[in-house]
Amino acid sequence: MGLLIAFLVILAWVGHLIFSLVYISPDFTSPWMYFHVLLQGYLFTGLFITGHDAMHGTVTENRTINQLVGWLATFLFAGLLYNKLTKNHGLHHQYPAQEKDPDFYTKSQNFFKWFGVFMYRYVTIWQILIMAGIYNILLIWFDDANLLVFWITPALLGTLQMFYFGVFVPHKRPHKENMKPYNARTQNKNHIKAMLSCYFFGYHYEHHDSPRVPWWKLHKKKA
Repeated sequence: MGLLIAFLVILAWVGHLIFSLVYISPDFTSPWMYFHVLLQGYLFTGLFITGHDAMHGTVTENRTINQLVGWLATFLFAGLLYNKLTKNHGLHHQYPAQEKDPDFYTKSQNFFKWFGVFMYRYVTIWQILIMAGIYNILLIWFDDANLLVFWITPALLGTLQMFYFGVFVPHKRPHKENMKPYNARTQNKNHIKAMLSCYFFGYHYEHHDSPRVPWWKLHKKKA
C-alpha cells in the first residue's frame, strides 16, 4: 500500500505539472491559474513527504525500492540529495529542536531568519547547477513564463508549506512540558485540516512518537 500511495503521489505531481505547462497559460486575472499553482504546490509538498517516508523506511519493506523511491521523490522536488537529507533527518529525530538538530535555529525564532538559515543549510551548489540544467532543458519545450508560474513558484510554495507546518510551528519555542521528550507540539484533532495543511504532518508529536508510521496512517495515532 505504501508503494502504491507513493506511486500515486509522484504520478499526480508529474501529471498535473505536464497538464499545467501544456494546457494552461499564465493569466493573472484567472482564478483557475491560481488554483493550479496552489494545487501543484500542494503536490510538491506531497512529493517531499513521500521522500520523508522513505527516509523512515515506510514506503516499502524492500530497502532497495524504498531508497529508489526516496531518491526519486526528493530529486523531483528540487534536485535534493537524498543521502544528505536522510542523515540530517536522523539527527533531527535524535536531537529534536536542540543545538545538534540541523532543522532548528537556536539563535532566533523569527520565521524569516529561521527559514533563511534552513535553506542555507540544505541548498547546495550542485543542486543549483542541476536545477539550472533541468530548467534550460525544459525551455526547449515550454515557455519561460510557464515554467516560472507552474514549476518554480509551486516548488517554493511547497517548501514554505513543509517548513511552516513540519518544522517551524511544531518545534518553535517555547518548549512546554507537554512537548517532551521531542520538543514537538501537535495540531488539534481535525483530519481534514491536517491533511490539507501538510499531509497529517501537523500531527507532529505523533510523528516523533511513532516515526515508523507512514503519513497516510499518522491520523490513526491522534488521540
